[in-house]
Amino acid sequence: MINPAGQVVINQVLADASKHAPSSVSVTGHTDRAGPEDYNMALSLRRADSVRSALISGGVAADKITVAGRGESEPAVPTADGVREAKNRRVEIILQP
Repeated sequence: MINPAGQVVINQVLADASKHAPSSVSVTGHTDRAGPEDYNMALSLRRADSVRSALISGGVAADKITVAGRGESEPAVPTADGVREAKNRRVEIILQP
């Protein structure tokens, strides 16, 4: 599920994409380090897939979007295993010209 702050970002990405059609869009999901590693990998992919769906609904061509999950392997804020950190629970979107 995409929270309101995330929807604001997606709306901005869609506005940018409509002005300058990207050749490709990369969507990468991440998690914090709380929970089992295999669960976090699946969660990161679900996050990325939710954003992908929102981008497609907003008019981005599905064949231009690639999705990846990084689980807990690339935290924005380094933490010990098992530590909850909201800044690590994110999806990164990159528009390629």
